[in-house]
Amino acid sequence: MIVDSNGDVVSKIKGTVSFDDVLLQPNYSDIESRSEVNLGHRLAFNDLTLPIISSPMDTVTEHNMASSMASLGGFGIIHRYNTIKQQVQMVETVAANLARFPGAAIGVSGDFLDRARELYEVGTNVVCIDIAHGHHVLMERALKTLKDAFGSALHIMAGNVATLTAFNDLADWGADSIKIGIGGGSICSTRIQTGHGVPTLQSVLNCAQSDRDALLIADGGIKTSGDAVKALAAGAHFVMLGSLLAGTDESPGEIHTDIDGYKYKVYRGMASQEAQMQWRGSVSSLEGVSTTIPYKGSVTGIIEDLRVGIRSGFSYSGARNLAELHEKATFIQQTPAGQLESSTHILTRNK
Repeated sequence: MIVDSNGDVVSKIKGTVSFDDVLLQPNYSDIESRSEVNLGHRLAFNDLTLPIISSPMDTVTEHNMASSMASLGGFGIIHRYNTIKQQVQMVETVAANLARFPGAAIGVSGDFLDRARELYEVGTNVVCIDIAHGHHVLMERALKTLKDAFGSALHIMAGNVATLTAFNDLADWGADSIKIGIGGGSICSTRIQTGHGVPTLQSVLNCAQSDRDALLIADGGIKTSGDAVKALAAGAHFVMLGSLLAGTDESPGEIHTDIDGYKYKVYRGMASQEAQMQWRGSVSSLEGVSTTIPYKGSVTGIIEDLRVGIRSGFSYSGARNLAELHEKATFIQQTPAGQLESSTHILTRNK
């Protein structure tokens, strides 16, 4: 609580913006064909042609998703909610198919160092320290332990964080790339349960002010290709997607059919009660939900639609690559009326 000299409470509430609060202002463009736009960026030892990473969730990324992401120019992080042997086998399956290794998630306690070593021994060069609150003493210890063990031979992705201070700390502790976003995921209830969080776009805008060399990964709340463009324009180098890729042939889990013929798959947060009971047999928090998501077919169509939308977004800013987007992008804030106008509002018009 902050009080002034008279003993009255002084409000110091910072304003924030979410994806729907802003638009990117179109710029002059000399891009004659969207094929001129290069969406690629380097992640560790991998030259990607698409700035999309699939989330390390047990209903999003195992070997099938990681293989598809690699073949489509993106990158997959295989989740850690399994045994070391199972995770290593998934990594080897992807590498045998594509001669290219996916990333793999680890935690900050227990077998995290052994898991990282075995993953590294079979060829993994990107590990993701994947915890809900990344600005934490256990993250600090884990990052320093991994850097001492592997040096620069292993790219360490870490997160999640929401503030510039946290971003700088993780970079100083040894993170090579950092996931940004607390509570923004569609199946995340952190903000409801704990009252904590920062809109993902605002976090990216803030963390992009860092003078550290770590890469920025926007993670959470991205619903469309337009949101992805906004996150990249705000300073991110990659976006991490969960719900947009869930429900596909390549995501883990069975395809279910209800009595009306409706096909669906399960999609759940890793802090949901169902997920926690399955992977550790107990519940320590309730910061996620489990739900169903319509079956979408192959992820290839979704990725290609995203590629088209993101490339088009670059061209509206007159940007041929990510560096130019960072330089040229201009955000404007929109009102609730503007948000309505920005939507396909004929679909919500009263009949």
